[in-house]
Amino acid sequence: MATVAPFNPRPLLQSLVDNDIVVRLKWAETEYKGRLVSVDLYMNIQLSNAEEFIAGVSSGTLGQVLIRCNNVLWIGKADEVEPKGWKDTNMTG
Repeated sequence: MATVAPFNPRPLLQSLVDNDIVVRLKWAETEYKGRLVSVDLYMNIQLSNAEEFIAGVSSGTLGQVLIRCNNVLWIGKADEVEPKGWKDTNMTG
């Protein structure tokens, strides 16, 4: 059986500050795209120039947004994330 080393996401998040990112929430197929301004010790996320997408469709520009850490499903650098309209994949074992 292979062992898995723990992964600390904070250095990755700190490296994304001042970059455009996409944040996917846990529900309603909601995503936010914007520039990562800051991330705190709890991994709450502050975005500027944020745009909201629901099911891949833009709901408009929101400006400054604070996203609480427990709402986040995943975070990715905007230029490395699949185009809008992607589908989640099933986990397999």
